[in-house]
Amino acid sequence: MRRFLTTLAILLVVLVAGMTALVVLVNPNDFRAYMVRQVEERSGYQLRLDGELRWHVWPQLSILSGGMSLIAPGATAPIISAENMRLDVKLWPLLSHKLAVKQVMLKGAVIQLTPESEVKPANNAPIAPPGSPASTERQGWQLDIDKIRIADSLLVLQRNDNEQINVRDIDLLMEQDSDRQVHIDLSSRINRDQRDIAFSLSADMDMSHFPQQVNANIGKLDYQIQGAGIPTGGISGKGNLQASYQHQPEKITLSQLALSANESQLTGSGSATLGVAPDYVLDLKSDKIDLDALLGAKLTAKKDSSASIPAKAGKPVISSDEATKSSSSGLDGFSARLSLQIGSLIYRGLNISQFNLQATNQQGVLNIAALDGKLGEGSFSLPGKMDVKASPAISIHPDIHNVDIAPLTSAFGLPGTLSGKFSMNGQLGGNTFTLPAIIRQWQGKAALKVTDLRLQGLNIHQMVQMAVVRGNSSVQGMERYERYTEIKQLTGNAQLNAGKLRITDLKGSSELLSLTGNGQLDLLARTCDTNLGVRVVQGWHGDEQLVSVLQNTTIPLRIYGPWDKLNYQLQVEQLLRKRIQDEVKKRLNEWADKNNQSQKGKDLKQLLDRL
Repeated sequence: MRRFLTTLAILLVVLVAGMTALVVLVNPNDFRAYMVRQVEERSGYQLRLDGELRWHVWPQLSILSGGMSLIAPGATAPIISAENMRLDVKLWPLLSHKLAVKQVMLKGAVIQLTPESEVKPANNAPIAPPGSPASTERQGWQLDIDKIRIADSLLVLQRNDNEQINVRDIDLLMEQDSDRQVHIDLSSRINRDQRDIAFSLSADMDMSHFPQQVNANIGKLDYQIQGAGIPTGGISGKGNLQASYQHQPEKITLSQLALSANESQLTGSGSATLGVAPDYVLDLKSDKIDLDALLGAKLTAKKDSSASIPAKAGKPVISSDEATKSSSSGLDGFSARLSLQIGSLIYRGLNISQFNLQATNQQGVLNIAALDGKLGEGSFSLPGKMDVKASPAISIHPDIHNVDIAPLTSAFGLPGTLSGKFSMNGQLGGNTFTLPAIIRQWQGKAALKVTDLRLQGLNIHQMVQMAVVRGNSSVQGMERYERYTEIKQLTGNAQLNAGKLRITDLKGSSELLSLTGNGQLDLLARTCDTNLGVRVVQGWHGDEQLVSVLQNTTIPLRIYGPWDKLNYQLQVEQLLRKRIQDEVKKRLNEWADKNNQSQKGKDLKQLLDRL
């Protein structure tokens, strides 16, 4: 045992002495020019090393440098800069005075992907003719370092004159093997507009055909979003996907995408063919997406004030062409196809099942072939088209069948006094697809139908009977009334024009009454003015002749005022007096006609003619 320990100590002393001699005899600054030359030959970039290079022997034989920077040809700013750099080197090549780097370690680095750090051709560089193939020089794999580690670093992203995006706290570990298979572990966070996005991922990349083709498998992605406008507790989730990139033609393909966000999930695939006019394809599916939970929406009729803001007087409520172009100008720069299918979509408290969206965009012409789903026991279909060069830019053809009204009024901040099953078929158009824009700016017309309509807080049947009973004791109404009006079926036509909804050809009936009429709703001021003709056919008791007259008399009813404080007008007494007079005159005329040979009949006829 003692002999073994002695041998081990001797070997350790020899090793330490050898490394000490190596460090003393080999000057790391001898490799400065070699490293600069190798970087420039392999990439064309210029490596700058500040200060003296020095050895660091524990726990890994390394070369330490001061500040470093890497500058692209023609760039005015470095693409990478760091206050210090550590190069972990292999021991045995040093014995023959050769440098073999195992790992590059940068801490506190700043990576700039900005217009100032991009490669810029020299002024006298020849310009290749259009359609010429890209140069194949230096197209092989150029990274001969086994491992790169970047810690506590910053990435600055900027494209053209757009706002900079800072990606902070970058921790990156990239390892490669002899087959040019690369493993990446990355974590970082982005802070912007009072929102913080933290993420980490683990990926494997096949770089054997780089840069002509790169394949990547992101096996693990974790993220969390917190901050302004984000629900309490934030949005967090996991994901994985496979991606590939090809250089000619330049195309990115995504497959086996699986992403979760809180309780929502999304799967699918996609591709992007880049160029002057990019072409995008997305095919997405989900079992459930809860937009209310993701957007932090807690909407009620009181909180949703978008529809209650009065319009400014003196100017028509229209959308300017400039606003339309600015909101949709991005559509004319690319082509795309989108397929989105969701089993359960929750939006503004509405649970939409079997949601289906099929859309294509051809450089500014967006065609929505299908936008449909089921809402409760009803269904809806909203196909449409959007042309950024036309006015109105958006046109849709709603086709709705038996959708419950109550959830819709709650979702869009309308008064909760209506319930029933709603159907609609029509054509609408506008320049912007938002709820305020629909209320303020859109135009169109539609045919409406409501079954099992119930109007809470207003009993038209009771109003008419009470008004009649007060003026005539010969008849009575019902002993008990409900606090609502029920109509079995109501039909009509609607015309929307910049916040004014005009309803015509209104017809409705139930067991107790029938009605006709027309009216107008001001969606901005939240007021209405409706003129109805009401005929109460059931619920009368008393004088049979008067009851018969009442059952066949259409009584004018005007309902007007704010939605939450409606007023009404009934002209019952004058109408009944005239109707009774007409009925009496009619019967007297009939008697006079039957007795026109008698003197009494002739006298009565002359008297009636003078009335």
